[in-house]
Amino acid sequence: KMTQQMRDLQLAQARKPPGPSSPNAAKRLYRNLSGKFRVNYTSFDEGSLVGRGDKEKLRKSYLFQSNAALFEAVELQDLDRVQEMLKHYSPEELDLNTPNSEGLLPLDIAIMTNNAPIARALLQAGAKESPHFVSLESRSLHLSTLVREAEQRVNQLMAQVVNEAPNTDCSEKEKQLKAWEWRFRLYKRMKAGFEHARVPDAPSSVHLSVASSSSLHVTFWEPLSVNSAVVTKYKVEWSCSPTFSALLGEAVIDKLKDLHFTIQGLVSGTAYHVRVSAYNMKGWGPPQTSMPPFAIPSNWREYDGRAPRRRGQAEALDHLLGQVKTVHQHCICHEPCKNQPQSRKHSVSKSLKHLFHPGSKFLKTLKRGLYLTAIFYKDDNILVTHEDQIPVVEIDDTYSCLLMQDFLWLTKVSCMWDEILWLRQCVTVSQSSCSCILQTRFKMLLAVSQMQGLLGIQDLGQVFFEPVKDKQGNILIVTLKEVKTNQTFESVRWVPICKLQSSRKSVSSPEEPTALDTLLISLQDKLAYHQRSSHALSPGLYLGYLKLCSAVDQIRVLVPEQLPNILCHVKIRSNPNISREEWEWLQKMTSMEEPVPTEPEADRSQNPLFQELQVAIKELMTLVNISLQEAKDFRLYSQEVLDFGDQVSFLLLLPPSDDVCTAPGQNNPYTPHSGFLTLPLQIFELGEER
Repeated sequence: KMTQQMRDLQLAQARKPPGPSSPNAAKRLYRNLSGKFRVNYTSFDEGSLVGRGDKEKLRKSYLFQSNAALFEAVELQDLDRVQEMLKHYSPEELDLNTPNSEGLLPLDIAIMTNNAPIARALLQAGAKESPHFVSLESRSLHLSTLVREAEQRVNQLMAQVVNEAPNTDCSEKEKQLKAWEWRFRLYKRMKAGFEHARVPDAPSSVHLSVASSSSLHVTFWEPLSVNSAVVTKYKVEWSCSPTFSALLGEAVIDKLKDLHFTIQGLVSGTAYHVRVSAYNMKGWGPPQTSMPPFAIPSNWREYDGRAPRRRGQAEALDHLLGQVKTVHQHCICHEPCKNQPQSRKHSVSKSLKHLFHPGSKFLKTLKRGLYLTAIFYKDDNILVTHEDQIPVVEIDDTYSCLLMQDFLWLTKVSCMWDEILWLRQCVTVSQSSCSCILQTRFKMLLAVSQMQGLLGIQDLGQVFFEPVKDKQGNILIVTLKEVKTNQTFESVRWVPICKLQSSRKSVSSPEEPTALDTLLISLQDKLAYHQRSSHALSPGLYLGYLKLCSAVDQIRVLVPEQLPNILCHVKIRSNPNISREEWEWLQKMTSMEEPVPTEPEADRSQNPLFQELQVAIKELMTLVNISLQEAKDFRLYSQEVLDFGDQVSFLLLLPPSDDVCTAPGQNNPYTPHSGFLTLPLQIFELGEER
């Protein structure tokens, strides 16, 4: 009856004919499949050989062939071939969840032949079991029917082969007989696999953690037993009762690439019990309760009712900027600015330059001054002028003020490149009353506007964390931006970086390279820094190490070369949330002025966070080359957890108060050669914001 229902369904839906009748046919089909897909999909795009109706027929034909080839690969238990097809074709192209003429799906065949590797590969690709097997009895009846009909077909063909005289038809019948004998053995093996299977054991482990003040995170692992059929889905249940007498909810997980689930919409401060069950073709197995047995949704902020540090800050800054713009709209400084001469000598100098250089353009050489250069790169190419020079414009040829504060000011301006014109209008420069610093910053804005105008683009990217200097008195401020689209620019073109580096001929001696030469020599390092500084951490809770170094005009912070936009760190766990109970424990530990937990203690072995911190501290101290004996004097920052969005949070490990910041002249063991950088604090803050 089940088989007849399948056939009626296939006729009603105009199902495709059955797949290849023999293993050899399947191999030939699969061997030719990729070439057929490649050639004919191209012709579909070109649209020049066949009409739309023919295209659709061809597409369906190739989809059918890929589906048939996948069925045969599963039936032959060819794991490599199955993985290859899943890699190159989407589930839609493979028609992954459409039954064949026998009412079976590829996953049905894999699990009933107990081929766990193929079944797992199919499950990760999104394969499902046949929805027509609504009960164990229906599946058993269907398999028995397939075995019986295959046996009848074998007997019929065998009688024909024995009774007929040898001829061409007889040879064809022998081929059919071999194919049906093979299929008969397959169905018998599937039937035996189903009959000998049993329900799965409970998941080997279920871990419960607090994800937020309204959610819990459940992670579970496969059953240890390999004697039952392949698990195809899991069920997560939760209740306020330890006996689960009244369920509050359940969820079925059939996407088995990652075995975890987040229970949302829970009540903060309420204890929830969780258990997980596994399912295979024989039904649901026994549940496994979680460890710990229950958890209470909470967040560390609930300890003292603290609001998020950054709540509303972005909106407040936007509002403040809007107010400032409104005040300046009708101010005299809003009128178009003109760069007024600073002295008669300087004015004459500029006038002479303009005689030979009509209009603004990029500079070819540096002649003792402060300059701005923009590095735009895409893959291994860089933007250069038509003279094969990196775009450079002059900021000031009589620069005499301290550079660092003006440089750090420009790095902040880089967060609002599209507001340069407005900033210029707000910075008035008069010959009598303006300071040297204000004049220099106004010139910086002029240079930025000039660079934007010459390139035809507003966003100049990120300012590199230190200027490039030479012994001739030239200073280059460098901006870096990666171009990910085929974008066109004015007055510039793309060239390979290696070609630019090899073709440039320095006008200075090798012992005293110019700032431009130094920039080209170190260009790959700067591009690598720029790419690394945009990398994001994966979700989780991290332990960071705060170490500062002071100088005359700045404070610098220690960061790893591989991720310079974040402190030196190690990952504690994948769950970024610190629960209220965990934060209470940390507060208690710090209030007692206990040393950081570098050695195991028996009375705390049951505290998961304590164990995680032990491992993380040892790993972090090894990373920064500090002995555990020295680390005994370190302390955890207990004022707050540093939250970077909803997915990343940090606990800070601090040296003794006298060692947090290294004073000028003290030995600093951290150099770029040991895998660390020291960035100006303002640069680090901007990188962290990005």
